[in-house]
Amino acid sequence: MAAPPPVLDHVVIDVRDRIDEAARCFTSLGFQLTPRGRHTLGSVNHLAMFATDYLELLGFAAEGATRAEIMRFPLGLNGLVFKAADADAVYRQAAEAGLPVLPVQSFSRPVVLDGATHDARFRTTRLDPAGVPMGRVYFCEHLTSELVWRREWQAHPNGASMIVRVVVSTPDPQRTARLFCSLFGQAAVANRGTGQIVRAGAAEIELSTPDAVAAEFGTAAAEPAGRTEYLAALGIRVRSLAETEQCLRSVEGLRIDPHRVVVPAAAAFNTALVFAE
Repeated sequence: MAAPPPVLDHVVIDVRDRIDEAARCFTSLGFQLTPRGRHTLGSVNHLAMFATDYLELLGFAAEGATRAEIMRFPLGLNGLVFKAADADAVYRQAAEAGLPVLPVQSFSRPVVLDGATHDARFRTTRLDPAGVPMGRVYFCEHLTSELVWRREWQAHPNGASMIVRVVVSTPDPQRTARLFCSLFGQAAVANRGTGQIVRAGAAEIELSTPDAVAAEFGTAAAEPAGRTEYLAALGIRVRSLAETEQCLRSVEGLRIDPHRVVVPAAAAFNTALVFAE
């Protein structure tokens, strides 16, 4: 059976034991964050919800457990998550393709709405990070999407409306692209200059060389933290770039480029943020 085309579900910024600081930071960057969620796996999170995708700040509370699977990663953008209608089907397809896929994982977190508590439930199919250098690549099946995508959480002072770009720094874009070809088929991947593009719904996953990343972002780029392949930057669409610039004007190192505003990784937990209309 042919794999369905990729659609981005969300991205994950690991903040480790600095979840309180991260929430203050991203609030100051103009994101409306959801109340803190507590996973049955032991981690905690805050989300910046958009129309069809979202940004997740993932870490550990002082009184909570840690998760070994994310302890290995440094601060920053480490998770690339695609939508899954059936986590078990994705697992079977990945296994048949010979990919390093881990068993399907089920978990939940409570969500309070109008004074009542509900369980937001998820099932994920994960690729083993030991065999995927760029970070945590996985698929998320939402069993209770109505508890996650709520309009009251989608209005952001910075005007953010959707994720349109994820930049992966890799010394060999064609080799890295083979992972996505195995997952989604050759039609999902295209050449662009010296790199490769994976179209994932409204978003594009750009596989770029370190030189290309350095040329575009310079000192605003994320720190590799000793890695040769990593998620380097995140592109977000906004309703009005002028309004976004006004909202972010006090950010240290803010870069105003033609047709976009760049928040340096140093100001956003080692995640370069690119806002554009």
